[in-house]
This record gives sequence, structure tokens and C-alpha cells, in this order.
Amino acid sequence: MDRLPGDRSPEPLWLWSSRARTSAAEVNRAWQAFLRRFDIEHMFRFFKQILGWTRPRLRDPAAADRWTWLIIACYAQLYLARHLAADLRLPWQRPCPPGRLTPARVRRGFRNIRQALPDLAGAPKPGKPGPGRPPGSKNRRPATRHDVGKTVKRDEASKKARRQKG
Repeated sequence: MDRLPGDRSPEPLWLWSSRARTSAAEVNRAWQAFLRRFDIEHMFRFFKQILGWTRPRLRDPAAADRWTWLIIACYAQLYLARHLAADLRLPWQRPCPPGRLTPARVRRGFRNIRQALPDLAGAPKPGKPGPGRPPGSKNRRPATRHDVGKTVKRDEASKKARRQKG
């Protein structure tokens, strides 16, 4: 009970399930999954806020799937690099034991990891330019562009005021 503040004792936790004939192993798995839900919710929040999972407005569902797999790969890379990162903590954070850093703390120290790695060979440069639009011709169908940041909604009054000035 060292995690509870004060002199509190934990209240019993009641979980309900409508499934009949459940084995003891399934009941144990259910309550342990219930306790792990906070970790899962924080992981999705980290994906969205820190790694930018929902920021780009992608035009194709396949591109969204690729972006999701890229975010998962970034998270796995942060998880695997936790033994290499130093604990660069903020003043209000408690120190973490080595190898037990959260992905957010590993991300904070990731630039120090990258600087310590050896220089890898660069990609080879092509010998001649690739195919493309002939020189001098115009792009007739430009792709639609979407902002990758937070968009601010403005009311109609400010739009009218801008139109009158211009």
C-alpha cells in the first residue's frame, strides 16, 4: 500500500462481467487488464500529443496506415533506446532508475544518443536526373495541401473586418 497517499487502505474493486462460465484464469486476466488500462490510455495520448499521430491530414487510408506503423516504429525505437538515454528530467520530476525511463524521457535525451552514434554512410547520389515533367511545362493538377498544425477557427465578424480593410 505504499502507493496510496496518507493512511488510506484501498477499497475493494468490483468488476462485473456478463459472461457465464468464466474460468479463474480469465477472471485474473480481466482484472489485470482493467488495471493496465491507464497505461494504454497514456500510450495513446503520447502517440497523439508527442509523436503527432493525428496531426497530418492524409488523403489516402493507406497513407494513414503507413503513418500509424511509422509512429509505432518510433515508439518501439524509444522503448529500445531507454538503456542508452540519460535521465534529463524536469525539476519537478523524480529520478528514474537506469533502464526504466519512460518513452517521453528517452525522447528528451534522444539527441544525445544520436550524437554518440558513429557516422553512417550517406545514401548514394544518382548519376543523372530522374524522369519528371518536361522543362517549361506547367503543373496542371497540383495536389491539395493540408496544414499539419492546429488550425484556428475565426468568427464571421473578423473575416468581414479583414475584407473591408483589403
